[in-house]
Amino acid sequence: MEQVLSRFRLEGQPLSCERYGEGHINRTYLVVTDRPRRYILQRVSRAAFHNIPALMRNIEAVTAYLARRSEDPRASLRLIPTAEGGFWVQDEAGEYWRVYDFIEDSICLQTPETPEDFYQSGVAFGSFQRMLHDFPAETLYETIPGFHNTPNRYRIFHETLRADRLNRADGVRKEIGFVLAREAEAGSLLDLCAKGELPLRVTHNDTKLNNVMLDSKTRKALCVIDLDTVMPGLVAYDFGDSIRFGASTAKEDERDLDKVGLDLSLYRRFCEGFIPACGALAKKEIDTLPLGAKLMTLECGLRFLTDYLDGDRYFSVDRPEHNLDRARTQFKLVAETERRWDEIQQIVQAFA
Repeated sequence: MEQVLSRFRLEGQPLSCERYGEGHINRTYLVVTDRPRRYILQRVSRAAFHNIPALMRNIEAVTAYLARRSEDPRASLRLIPTAEGGFWVQDEAGEYWRVYDFIEDSICLQTPETPEDFYQSGVAFGSFQRMLHDFPAETLYETIPGFHNTPNRYRIFHETLRADRLNRADGVRKEIGFVLAREAEAGSLLDLCAKGELPLRVTHNDTKLNNVMLDSKTRKALCVIDLDTVMPGLVAYDFGDSIRFGASTAKEDERDLDKVGLDLSLYRRFCEGFIPACGALAKKEIDTLPLGAKLMTLECGLRFLTDYLDGDRYFSVDRPEHNLDRARTQFKLVAETERRWDEIQQIVQAFA
């Protein structure tokens, strides 16, 4: 750690470096120096990301752009430069490291403690969209190619289903039928983008509350963090993933499906924060936000089901049918979205 830290332009000498946070992808440490100053040191996962220099160029470009658009230094992550003038180093083992300024007087929640917390996450992700609305999204590298290419997710599903190497398909015919019945809609957003009806934007692609920093005193949104999945995309992706995770009435792996539903009051609260904070969205973008929530939920369930059929090789599991339970909760949310479609449309349009 000393060798890695010595290559960054820190203020003062490091006194401590300890594991920090609850992230599962990168390894994160809190560094304290004798100034005193605090920093976040991260080892970026080579298993999750295959071109870390390109990923870091994305973050460099986006954070610099955000910094120019806000007077509040806490409104964006700030990378600490290396002694050589870059923003990442590679150690002798081939691992990649970076350092951020620690965002003081802030908190990060794993789940909302009040509806206001979910509202503030909407403000944070909407503000992220607004501040980057004229950033050339097409210049960003796709850190996970085809991440929200739902038709491609279906292609992988069909290949896995045909192989059925663990003979699990017969036990999940109902779930298979559910996803096949909705396959025709899978490419709707991509088709609209290809026609020029939806603009390509900078998207975060992991819009959960635990990627938002809140002011520790006011509980107001400060900024979004974890920018590794920042890529070109559609605003409906970020909206949809937030709703999928935040407006559900149950945990993602809940086994009792009677507990799984959509909390439309939370749906409304997120819209109230997100849509106005985005600024000038095109009418078509607003119109397709509910579709984004439906497709992101369907896609997530499809990925869980695919992994279950493939022997649980991608998502970590704690029990034999863990991925199947996860898929079922997502499909229940899709069904609830369809059942309450008119109400959802009215909620979204109220903030248009």
